[in-house]
Amino acid sequence: MGSVRLPGKVMLDIGGQSMLERVVHRVRRSSLVDQVVVATPSTADNDVIADVCDRLDVAVTRGSEDDVLDRFHQTAAEFGAETCVRVCADSPFVDPGICDACIALFHQAEPPLDYVSNKLTPTFPLGLDVEAFAASALDRAWAEAKEPFQRSHVTVYMYQNPESFRLGSLCDGVDRHEWRWTVDTMDDIEFARSVIDRLGRGNEYSWRDVVELVSREPALSSLNAHVTPKPVREG
Repeated sequence: MGSVRLPGKVMLDIGGQSMLERVVHRVRRSSLVDQVVVATPSTADNDVIADVCDRLDVAVTRGSEDDVLDRFHQTAAEFGAETCVRVCADSPFVDPGICDACIALFHQAEPPLDYVSNKLTPTFPLGLDVEAFAASALDRAWAEAKEPFQRSHVTVYMYQNPESFRLGSLCDGVDRHEWRWTVDTMDDIEFARSVIDRLGRGNEYSWRDVVELVSREPALSSLNAHVTPKPVREG
């Protein structure tokens, strides 16, 4: 709820559902995800998130607002996770198929990997990021990461230290990383609402359905093409 650029963004309506609700429903469609947990800060303004989770019958944990790495570490420990899969709640188009592909790559790789993501060699549209990593890797990052930006971005310590963590990358055959599907501004919300209105308001669409729509109606991309992501070191 404390987003700097768009406060309360996870509760904004997109096609009749809050963005948080849409993300939960999307991730629940992943066949390889055993349980969905929402990890939110313990501050009072995030009580509304806990209330939504109760209504959705989805598990919720509360932790530090600034030390997000500690919040995730706490969550993994509480639920006994061996493999953690991380998506962000400002990603209304997060795709269950991409989640499954990351998880499959993580489990099938030989030798075993510590971390797999589709963001290391970015080819997917921004807003489809999925990370799968071992709880043991999360333990190490939690114990070793010292810089504030490493604590606020959860996994940055892993993928910025490839000499210490075995990394794997999921890529698509076409580079569409310049396409912006994440939500940080009202222009991003306008894009998301416009897409959902055209696709139908459920959660059955795949990311390739969005690609097809945006390719057919390129004006949609112009709604938020000017928005730029914050550099990682800004925290």
